[in-house]
Amino acid sequence: MTQIEAARKGIVTDQMKAVAKRENVTAVFVRDKLAAGHMVIPANVRHLAGSAGQNPDRFSGTAACSLQPLGIGRSITTKINANIGASPISSDMSEEIEKLRWAIRWGADTVMDLSTGGDLNECRQAMIDNSAVPIGTVPIYSMIIGRQLEELSYDIILAEIENQAKQGVDYFTIHAGVLKEHLPLIKDRITGIVSRGGAILAKWMIHHNKQNPMYEIFDDISAIMRQYDVTYSLGDGLRPGCLADASDAAQFAELDTLGELVQRARESGVQVMVEGPGHVPMDQIRMNMEKEQEICDDAPFYVLGPLVTDVFPAYDHITSCIGATEAGRWGAAMLCYVTPKEHVGLPKAEDVKAGCIAYKIAAHAADIATGIPGARDWDDDMSRARAALNWPKQFELAFDGETARALHDEDLDVDTDFCAMCGHDWCSMRISKEIVEFTSGNDPDFQPEQPAMQSPGLSAEQLGFLATRGEKQSCHSDIVPDAESAQRVQEDLVQVNTSA
Repeated sequence: MTQIEAARKGIVTDQMKAVAKRENVTAVFVRDKLAAGHMVIPANVRHLAGSAGQNPDRFSGTAACSLQPLGIGRSITTKINANIGASPISSDMSEEIEKLRWAIRWGADTVMDLSTGGDLNECRQAMIDNSAVPIGTVPIYSMIIGRQLEELSYDIILAEIENQAKQGVDYFTIHAGVLKEHLPLIKDRITGIVSRGGAILAKWMIHHNKQNPMYEIFDDISAIMRQYDVTYSLGDGLRPGCLADASDAAQFAELDTLGELVQRARESGVQVMVEGPGHVPMDQIRMNMEKEQEICDDAPFYVLGPLVTDVFPAYDHITSCIGATEAGRWGAAMLCYVTPKEHVGLPKAEDVKAGCIAYKIAAHAADIATGIPGARDWDDDMSRARAALNWPKQFELAFDGETARALHDEDLDVDTDFCAMCGHDWCSMRISKEIVEFTSGNDPDFQPEQPAMQSPGLSAEQLGFLATRGEKQSCHSDIVPDAESAQRVQEDLVQVNTSA
């Protein structure tokens, strides 16, 4: 029984309870959203069991990570996805596992394996076995490895769907909404079809003069997915690849078909979410989000970005997280990250980190804007710590406190009642805290242990980061020859008694 089938029967599963605890809502709330199709819990039964691709009933090993269930839907916190995967040009399995770990460390709620090179089966299984977050794939990539794409057949499609479902993949991107009759709508686009799956299927349809095979055997695919409780992520094969192509007839023709497929998937007892556009001008984002909610009966919307400008390669994690924030504000349930390597190459681990952090910002900002209960509590605590000039508490609360601490200590390696941006005399926070008529900075739960403390010091990783940024400022105590000189630097330049 799948999660949506259980919900429709009024059953509250352990997975629903886990999601409810994580989201600070009731399990009944989760159940009802699942039953309506407005939330999904991507959780393949084999990944849940940690059975490493084996039948859980016969599996007794402990080789794989068991999945920690999460919910995706616009009524709960916005999730982010990280795309990784080897290509024929670059990367290998060990590097992809490293990227998987980095993605999870830096906040990815799900990870998609988009490998097109190397041993795809082995790499996919390794990712599932090393991941406690849901893993998604685009099965058509494996379907054409070692053969011409024109050779794709119904039997090949169904065999690979079952193979990946047995491995424990939690959700599949299936480009079943790209229909033969949509292809003439592409001819005047600047960037044509930018989806790999969409382009493959378009060429197959033109070559065979037949309808999209994913659409033709959609119910057969659903039957396999239902058996393992794999969730659909209905692919946007005709998504716009540039601003000029956004919100065109081709994109919305496919969306209409996806609305039909949402209902067919639900009728088959399969959970379903819908993928959305990648390049959209800012003024069109709200309309795109609301149109999907209407056409697809509020199935969770999973969007790539969208990018709000096309002219900043190497910075597209920024151009896209701006659009992602707006998308989340107007109803996107999951945001697919973009890294600095988008459009130019395969991301490395540092690019994965940059993409994840940009999208954690977008998702959190969207949750605050939409009024998700408790979303702003974290920010308010940070504000109290800042007002109190409690540096250790600020770094404890920060999403990436390690980098924040390093940047602070780059200029001033003492935690005192000002920072190096303002200095003592110009610090507005310090002045506000001293005004007795104000309450700012005086919350008793956020006071520092003492007015001035020596920094606890930096790790090798933090020092390595700062080494890339040039020489330290002259007020640093650790660049003078002895302890006496260091104390004098801190007392004379920093104007505090650190021994107090």
